[in-house]
Amino acid sequence: MVTPAAAEPDRIPIRNLWFLLVYAGDLAAFAPSLKVKVEDSPDLPHLVVGLFAAVVERRLRRSPTRHYVGRAATLPRVRGRIDVFRTVVERTLERGEVACRFEELSIDTPRNRFVRAALAVAGRMPVEAGLARRCRSLAQRLELAGVAVVPASLHSLARETFGRNDAEDRPMVELARLVLALALPTEDAGSRGLPAPIRDEVLLRKLFERAVGGFYRYHLPKAEGWTVDSGQWLEWPQSGATDGIADLLPRMQTDIVIEAPGRRLVIDTKFTDILTRNRFGRERFKSGYLYQMYAYLGSQAHRGGVHATAEGLLLHPSLGLHVDEHVTIQGHRIRFATLDLKAETAGIERRLLDLAGAPTVAERAA
Repeated sequence: MVTPAAAEPDRIPIRNLWFLLVYAGDLAAFAPSLKVKVEDSPDLPHLVVGLFAAVVERRLRRSPTRHYVGRAATLPRVRGRIDVFRTVVERTLERGEVACRFEELSIDTPRNRFVRAALAVAGRMPVEAGLARRCRSLAQRLELAGVAVVPASLHSLARETFGRNDAEDRPMVELARLVLALALPTEDAGSRGLPAPIRDEVLLRKLFERAVGGFYRYHLPKAEGWTVDSGQWLEWPQSGATDGIADLLPRMQTDIVIEAPGRRLVIDTKFTDILTRNRFGRERFKSGYLYQMYAYLGSQAHRGGVHATAEGLLLHPSLGLHVDEHVTIQGHRIRFATLDLKAETAGIERRLLDLAGAPTVAERAA
């Protein structure tokens, strides 16, 4: 069923940008304690940066997390392990010193360096002068506390994990990621940014995909057997292949895979219009997206079980347009649907749960 859009300005309400931001950053559990005046934010950059500054300020009031980090130094007494090679080569014993390697509790961790770098970036973004100054001040506070000034890099967080004692760092780090996604066209450090309209679209695309996955991870009941996997890699079923062809085949990576007892749903989020016009002016679903989804489903059918009857969902955001169609191709049900980002937040939540075939909170309680 396709319902045309209402004649209203194509603008996502701030409350719904907040909705995407909360779930994209896995902040749902922390949202009630984040006292942010959402409707006072004029646009997405102000919303992201304002929330980031508020979370960092709250974290600094409670003292930033410290971790043990490796150090190397020449000392008058042994601390940790002796670095025999440096001790001999540098002839430190002649000065009454010994080269040591040890660990010490420090605020200068990869996590805090990343946050400090993101604050510096936020301080240069085109936001209200007071907000930018606030971010620069927070960056300076971390620097004075002993956090080194290094370029922001997601690679530095590759091994970061969050435990029970430092769970409050998670929203701060996730928001730092979003600030950098808004400010830079790539993950690499640099001074060249995208033009504002393109930059906002890049962030919105990332926000939409991550928000859908974060929403399902938070709301689908694990106790009832639901699992949500983002970025799952799929292998092509091969037979009679030549040596080395596996490295030449295009790789398949899904956006979101939801599994429940007896069911598998592959979701591909697309931040584009769901319909396109062919050369005759007729509206059609985009063929490339359909081929992609069919490859995700058909290539895994040989595994049997839920893979043999797996379903697909091509999910597009919209502003007032409602589309919900489906077709079954060789045993795989493929659904084409939109999520109206101008709707009330409660309506967006119900829509997402319906698309996944999951019960609402009220239905589970009944």
